[in-house]
Amino acid sequence: METKNRKKIWIIIGSLAGSIILCYLAVSVYFFGHFYINTEINGKDFSGKSAKAVEEYLNEQVKGYELRIIAQNNEVDVIQGSDISLVYKENSDIEDALKKQNPFLWIQSLFSKSSAHITIEVEYNESALIQKIQSINAVTQEQTEPVSAHPEFDGNSFIVQPEAYGTKVNMDVLNEKIKEYITEFKNELNMAQEGCYVSPRYTSDSPEVQKACDMMNEYLKAKITYKMDKDVVVDKELISTWLTYNDKMEVTLDQKKVSEWVSEFSKTYDTVYKTRSITTPTGKNATVSGGTYGWEIDEAKESTALLNNIKNGDIIEKEPVYCENQTAAVHGEQDWGTTYVEVDLTNQYMWYIKDGNIAMEANVVTGLPTAKCQTPQGVYSILEKKRNKTLIGETDPDTGEPIYRTPVAFWMRITWEGVGFHDADWQPYFGGELYKTDGSHGCINMSYSDAETLYSMLSIGDPVVVHY
Repeated sequence: METKNRKKIWIIIGSLAGSIILCYLAVSVYFFGHFYINTEINGKDFSGKSAKAVEEYLNEQVKGYELRIIAQNNEVDVIQGSDISLVYKENSDIEDALKKQNPFLWIQSLFSKSSAHITIEVEYNESALIQKIQSINAVTQEQTEPVSAHPEFDGNSFIVQPEAYGTKVNMDVLNEKIKEYITEFKNELNMAQEGCYVSPRYTSDSPEVQKACDMMNEYLKAKITYKMDKDVVVDKELISTWLTYNDKMEVTLDQKKVSEWVSEFSKTYDTVYKTRSITTPTGKNATVSGGTYGWEIDEAKESTALLNNIKNGDIIEKEPVYCENQTAAVHGEQDWGTTYVEVDLTNQYMWYIKDGNIAMEANVVTGLPTAKCQTPQGVYSILEKKRNKTLIGETDPDTGEPIYRTPVAFWMRITWEGVGFHDADWQPYFGGELYKTDGSHGCINMSYSDAETLYSMLSIGDPVVVHY
């Protein structure tokens, strides 16, 4: 009995197994002509469909096909299949994709998705498509360029200014995407999502932009204070205007802009050659221009020094680099300070002012009022002091000899062209209008005693103000 029951069980098991195998084989036979379950072709589900059904579907897509093109502003343009004479061309790709299936492995498709990308061949009028693309509103309207993320000074430091997307269309991408969508019978193209606009080169996440900000902020650490009559400060606010970057986000401290600033700085604080005002001890107001005394910044050297200060992040107080021998007693318009010699050419009078007080004063005789002999006005300084010097005039072309050789006891030079203070015992008197008839060759004539007194008081470098 047991043996008989065992036999029945095996018969049942065998029958079930055979049925399962037959069913599996029957399903396998089905998949010789149909696609697996969970099969997508170009993103469309064709589970269990035959190649013919796929072909029919593709042919059906041509009828009434239209592609909606959505711009950034949600404006929609439509390209109809009929506008471009769109037709589907059958090929062997669908059959080939089906043949690549192993029908006997169909059960695997129940647990995983299978996809196949086939080449759908379509034909359309290329010229008509180009015209339709060129007429899209996003293409015909005025387009704006995108702006990359970039460093921007916020008043304290450079920060990353986010990128701005423009409306300029990338025509190569747009053409490619439209053709791709038409080929795959897709119905909606979002231009922004498909990258059909020109993108900014750098975004807020671009490390190059942050690196540029960091480098620019290093320069902003410098603070240079020029000690003039009023402090002139070069700090982050000014330095930020001298920093630039190129399309590779390479930072440059603009040397030209620094030099231009130094040039303007010099125009403000240089005093040599400028017209200045003076009030004489008698209360007379006068102006004086010319001469060689005053401040003159060496622009080239100071530009280099300032650039280095900024690059080094220096926080310092300093004077600018001056041209050789071009400094003055104080900053400001009356840069000769409170110790100086003043000569009034109109009144033929001079004063030696020491620490703001009159230390001596005297009548003088200045140059004969001719173009060749008149005493030059301007601000000068004492360049040389000599005792018992012989003054030698220019050579007379007729005789080949100097027009004069004049020994003096006290010589105080103010120009290298030969103008200075000296004693002149040949003059009958000093002051008044004697200079108009018996004036000097340009020097400031004094009595022996006055010249001796002035000589004893003066120092090399003392300012001399000569005016009318």
